[in-house]
Amino acid sequence: MLKRTPLFELYAKYGGKTVDFGGWELPVQFSSILEEHHAVRNNAGLFDVSHMGEVLIKGPDAEKVIQYLCTNDSASMQKNQAIYTAMCYPSGGIVDDLLIYKIEEHEYLLVINASNIDKDVDWIVSQAKGDVTIENQSDRIAQLALQGPKAEAILQKLTSSDLSGITFFHFRQDVDIAGVKTLVSRTGYTGEDGFELYVDALDACTLWEKILEAGKEEGVLPCGLGARDTLRFEARLPLYGQELDKDISPLEAGIGFAVKVAKEEDFIGKEALVRQKQEGVSRKIVGIEMVGRGIPRNGYSVYASGSSEEDEAIGYITSGTQSPTLKKNLGLALIQTDFASVGTQVEVEVRGKRVEAITVKTPFYKR
Repeated sequence: MLKRTPLFELYAKYGGKTVDFGGWELPVQFSSILEEHHAVRNNAGLFDVSHMGEVLIKGPDAEKVIQYLCTNDSASMQKNQAIYTAMCYPSGGIVDDLLIYKIEEHEYLLVINASNIDKDVDWIVSQAKGDVTIENQSDRIAQLALQGPKAEAILQKLTSSDLSGITFFHFRQDVDIAGVKTLVSRTGYTGEDGFELYVDALDACTLWEKILEAGKEEGVLPCGLGARDTLRFEARLPLYGQELDKDISPLEAGIGFAVKVAKEEDFIGKEALVRQKQEGVSRKIVGIEMVGRGIPRNGYSVYASGSSEEDEAIGYITSGTQSPTLKKNLGLALIQTDFASVGTQVEVEVRGKRVEAITVKTPFYKR
């Protein structure tokens, strides 16, 4: 039986076509992936991301636990600030990537990936020490994401609170949005300005419909997983299970900015990551642009240019698509560092045939 979010009952009303996404029945699109993608780049799009997990950690030792679990440094966080981080295994491989929200002095909300909720909670509980309580609130909290250049103008219609005062990676609690008590966070997964909205699961449908009604003039569209993936891909935002997993370190994945090996506190995976920083990584995620015809897809092998049939692959595609914004066939690939410099010619095996490609700068798109 597939899990459903509190908004499931509204999908059909807006034309949602659902798929199995990591055990959840979620909309891949409402109108079309292209239309929704362009709506977010030019106007605004509204996503149901209530499948994401939320874990509350609070108590006198909450910060110590966060510091031990996570690669980023939460010591300087202020109340109502968020940071991006990873949790790692001792090997340096990634348990998950997540956001940390500082709710109060000794209270943090971790927002984790839907497919990892049970695994993450088990990991957190098994590693936590000291005076803390850990509460999985995933079933009680719904999350909507309003993304795009017109997101603020739309949401501002529904509240008397000045949203322009919420800066990037900060949030405000208990904001009245159309009568719904909301945690409003200036974060997102699309490469555009926008907000992620955390509400009681019982209020999710009301808020969804209020936002779509308020944003009609601005061209807001309900959006599904398809556009969410093409948008995050163009902005080079990693996806767990593709750019990130237990066998890929944050340094290999290109999220080294979220690894603070200099922080005083020890953290899980620190020794392995310090060693990687000192010695350099043997492989890394790079951007790929196809020169020949073909779209690079997840799992396709990448070879050195001009290599023979007997030569081993130098890596593989982690994500790839035809970019709706740039109209190019692009990919992200985990390849040997020797071939990772921008402008290196490589070959991608597309349906049994090697096709010419070149490594390029990322992100592919930046607003």
